[in-house]
Amino acid sequence: MKKTLVSLAAVAALTTGAMAADKGIDIVTTGQAVVYYETHADDGDGMGVQKRDTSLFDKDSSAANVGIQLNLSADLKNNFTFGSQLTYLGTAGLEHNLVSGTRQHSNAWGTGVSHTDLNDEIALTKIFIAKKIANTTIKVGRQELPKSLSPFAFSEGWNVFKNTFEAILVVNTDIPDTTLVGAYVSASNGSIGDITTFNNLGNLGIAGSGGAYLATVQNKSVPMTTITASYYDVAKVIGAGGVAGADGVNVIWGDVAVAGKDLPMGLKLGVQGGTITTDTNGWDDTTAYGVKVGLKPINALALCVAYTSVDGDDNKANVTMSNVGTGVKTPLYTQMILNQNAIKLDSDTYMVKGVYNTGAYGKIIAQYAGSTVGKSSMMGADKDYSEFDLIYKVKAAGVNYLVAYMNRNIDKGGNMGLVTANTEQDDRIRIVARYKF
Repeated sequence: MKKTLVSLAAVAALTTGAMAADKGIDIVTTGQAVVYYETHADDGDGMGVQKRDTSLFDKDSSAANVGIQLNLSADLKNNFTFGSQLTYLGTAGLEHNLVSGTRQHSNAWGTGVSHTDLNDEIALTKIFIAKKIANTTIKVGRQELPKSLSPFAFSEGWNVFKNTFEAILVVNTDIPDTTLVGAYVSASNGSIGDITTFNNLGNLGIAGSGGAYLATVQNKSVPMTTITASYYDVAKVIGAGGVAGADGVNVIWGDVAVAGKDLPMGLKLGVQGGTITTDTNGWDDTTAYGVKVGLKPINALALCVAYTSVDGDDNKANVTMSNVGTGVKTPLYTQMILNQNAIKLDSDTYMVKGVYNTGAYGKIIAQYAGSTVGKSSMMGADKDYSEFDLIYKVKAAGVNYLVAYMNRNIDKGGNMGLVTANTEQDDRIRIVARYKF
């Protein structure tokens, strides 16, 4: 982390190109540099011009990014703070020999790599002003939102960089052991594909107005227990499979987490549940719940089992239990690396997970989930799905490394989200190097 004395005019020029007052302030500079690579192989049939060799590490079945993020923050005095983030997403020429697409960019997997427009590679992913008044903080602008306080509009961290939101956020801690959150969230960029464009919340690129009001209460008054309750009023969301949108959607969601040093064998318990409702004709409510139990039998080993259930109506459209800012990940306990489409609608899913911490040699994570799905599932009617993930994480010479192997299986004819048809099995390898400064 470096601290530099620059003028406010220089800050404005770096972030918005506008000129501002010539008052000196201290700018704190942080950021990260990332190399992100993923390759896959499946057993499906090629589809026309999109037919490709799906061998692991083959150029046509691999995608990558090289990215840099620069964060600039400053204390503006009088309890005002400023923050901005400039993001560059490129390939460093990897598309010439190693990959054919990008994982996060203005281009989706397999559509090629373009450097013809600088706007495709550089984005202002954060810019905000915050003000603290006693125990209340008001934050206005482009910012990240945490899943712990905003389970249906949150910044996802699985890709090269997190998505961000246009939001007005208010956080208050006047009540003992209680955090109150209120927000108006109007837009989000994507966690996959294009991070340079901000779309109306819930619309995910569909024309029309959209936004959400959020209220969350998180309380820790009960010993060893964290209770979180959230309510959303969303103007418009798309349905499963991108069908026409539902207006006036309301989300009620709750989570209870129990954990403490006094519990035997590191016992952790969790219960979650909620419902999404709308009065739009032809749409039905969506209800979900989940439970999880975690144990730590020895200091280096953590174990977890979880179960979630999401209903679905076979005769009406449904809103999926997923992030309305991206349409990708879910707040469900059974969320793994790639199984979101199998668990977010008309699905019963169980998951088992083990994490072994070797200390200086990193963590080894093994997890398995199986989903029994119904006729309204996003995987296809009655197309059951399973996934096994083996993940290795280690920090060496200041760089965080992740190597993951993912194996996915689905009943024949199901939707795996690939451009190849009739896929029943998909194997993937993801390699990430992330240096934070």
